[in-house]
Amino acid sequence: MRIVAIFAATAVVALIGTSAMAQTTPSTTTTTPMATTKTPTTAAKPKMATTAQTDISKACSAQADAKGLHGKERSKFRAQCKKSGGKM
Repeated sequence: MRIVAIFAATAVVALIGTSAMAQTTPSTTTTTPMATTKTPTTAAKPKMATTAQTDISKACSAQADAKGLHGKERSKFRAQCKKSGGKM
């Protein structure tokens, strides 16, 4: 008898909980688009075109592969290579 009462109470709570969730209304808040602001650019370091950066990175990776570098040594080599524009 006790198990039946617990089961019945659990079923009632589950039904009430699901019906309560089904009856909630979606929020009606409206969002406004964010104002676009221009951030000041620094002229200290001009940016290269993305394709040029990609070409330099690929060249440095190919050089690291040719030297058989892995791990930290490869990372250090590639960083220096990129700084020099892919010419090492």
